[in-house]
Amino acid sequence: MPKTDIEIAQEATIKPIKDIAATVGLSEDDLELFGKYKAKIEFPTIQKLLKEKEDGKLILVTAINPTPAGEGKSTITIGLADALNKIGKKTAIALREPSLGPVMGIKGGATGGGYAQVLPMEDINLHFTGDFHAIQIANNAIAALLDNHIQQGNELNIDPRRTIWKRCVDLNDRALRKIIIGLGGPFEGVPREDGFDIVVASEIMAILCLATDIDNLKERVSRIVVGYKYDRTPVTVGDLKITGAVALLLKDAIKPNLVQTIYGTPAFVHGGPFANIAHGCNSVLATKTALKIGDYTVTEAGFGADLGAEKFLDIKVPNLPKAPDAVVIVATIRALKFNGGVAKDELGAESVEAVQKGYANLERHVENVRKFGIEPVIAINEFITDTQAEIDALFELCRANGVNVELASVWANGADGGVALAEKVVEVAESGAANYKRLYDDNASIEEKIDTIVKEIYRGDGVVYEAKALTQIKTFKANGWDKLPICMAKTQSSFTDDPNVLGAPEGFKITIREFVPKLGAGFIVAIAGKMLTMPGLPKKPAALNMDVDSDGNAIGLF
Repeated sequence: MPKTDIEIAQEATIKPIKDIAATVGLSEDDLELFGKYKAKIEFPTIQKLLKEKEDGKLILVTAINPTPAGEGKSTITIGLADALNKIGKKTAIALREPSLGPVMGIKGGATGGGYAQVLPMEDINLHFTGDFHAIQIANNAIAALLDNHIQQGNELNIDPRRTIWKRCVDLNDRALRKIIIGLGGPFEGVPREDGFDIVVASEIMAILCLATDIDNLKERVSRIVVGYKYDRTPVTVGDLKITGAVALLLKDAIKPNLVQTIYGTPAFVHGGPFANIAHGCNSVLATKTALKIGDYTVTEAGFGADLGAEKFLDIKVPNLPKAPDAVVIVATIRALKFNGGVAKDELGAESVEAVQKGYANLERHVENVRKFGIEPVIAINEFITDTQAEIDALFELCRANGVNVELASVWANGADGGVALAEKVVEVAESGAANYKRLYDDNASIEEKIDTIVKEIYRGDGVVYEAKALTQIKTFKANGWDKLPICMAKTQSSFTDDPNVLGAPEGFKITIREFVPKLGAGFIVAIAGKMLTMPGLPKKPAALNMDVDSDGNAIGLF
């Protein structure tokens, strides 16, 4: 019986993190140690690297629309980096931190799998260095201080009915989506409707991942809009005079975390906004640091290229600022067959026809990446159920489309299983062919930007705005917020806003339910369809299989 991910991780030889740091020219003085195997990078070190070092090549890993069959994007990201090191390219990784919501729910962790993992996987998938807890507390401190301001005389004349700042928790908890607070009488607060987001949807998370230093963090925090006054003018964290307190809670969380892969590749794992409700990329600081210490940095953007990659290219790149030299699109034969109409429990059976039909989803992602002026490489994450006929059919389709494609078996074979992919990525990245361009201009209107995303990336033929969204557009224009980028909150499972529509649909409309202004992050969130910012748990969550033994070793994480 094959070993599980956690068994492989626990049997791996893990090196002291100071030894990993030394391989990229960092000393123990550059680190803030969290035990033997985890560390944060000190700010003076980051500032020195940014000033003295040139950027290496940047590789973005994305995927087709995720399916229940699984794609293994993080696994390919890690395995590719290990393989690049194996062929002589000094490489680092920049990944997001896992959220306890999916870890305890159904999706699982985000540390890769098999022999392509970051370590220590148990720590990273649980509390790690405490970043998410700091973000949660900072978010909820704003909520508490906002409600206290209203209770203690409301000097700013904030309308309790128009507060928009939600509390957050790093769990899937549907019972907290809509709540009433302040019940119990005049000494217990002002009653009002409220709700919780999951931590990864918090604007604090987005700010942490886009801030370039402490001063920039404070500037962004001060711009956060928490609600509106009775005269309908916005109220910010700066107006509440609590910017410093919030930044103080985040002073350590903003430092990038350094860990390692099974093969000893340095990995910066920092920040974790979801791509279906936020911008889906790890922190700018972590990516910048990684770019300065090696020839190559491999990073990923969440979910499919219609979400994570689009947001990486339209939102993160201008903040970095560094565009990818190549983009890797991860797919599996199983996922393509699922998009081709095969039921999940029948994916093990050969079906060349389903692969050919499901290829339409992959083909669209290829076309979309090319619209940004970057040439993609297809990485086929191998499964033992893949047949040669299916592989041959997929390769024929890719080559007919003029796109590079390679098999990767990094889950089973680690770095060795990614060498062919690594060589192809180097060929593309060093060709100099990348000519990055954004999808839209920020000076376009809110409607024009959304229309561009829907028509160019999703291939819909229009947008329907519900009444609340239309009212908000007028408000945002009046406040001068309409020139910000758009961050679409949409199901990850489909190009449409309906998770059940697979493949490469056309002729549909996207419904925008409402907007959330995130001035600190520097974008406007457009919530499409029935998208939720607080997920729920499945009937049988992964937590049911978790335990800890008498020696303190984790059981059941994956």
